[in-house]
Amino acid sequence: MKNELSTNLVLKVYEHIIQHGQEYDIGKQLDGVNAFSDPDGYTIYLKGSGVLLRFGFHNTYHFEYDKESQKHDFMRKLQQIAEAVDA
Repeated sequence: MKNELSTNLVLKVYEHIIQHGQEYDIGKQLDGVNAFSDPDGYTIYLKGSGVLLRFGFHNTYHFEYDKESQKHDFMRKLQQIAEAVDA
């Protein structure tokens, strides 16, 4: 199975949102992406554009979405946030 998601990208975006995002119902929000974790901190979540990304122990992950276009938009947002971190 091809690994379509970079661990570095997910962790970079998550940390940036947690550090610089606005308080939200759960976690923080930045540029249309919400970041939060479960109570033990072993699983982190990124949510936006109708997509929920669950990223857990041993770099396992799972996407939930209805349309491929939602996932595409979500990944574009993650990349834009990561590029802003690197700038």
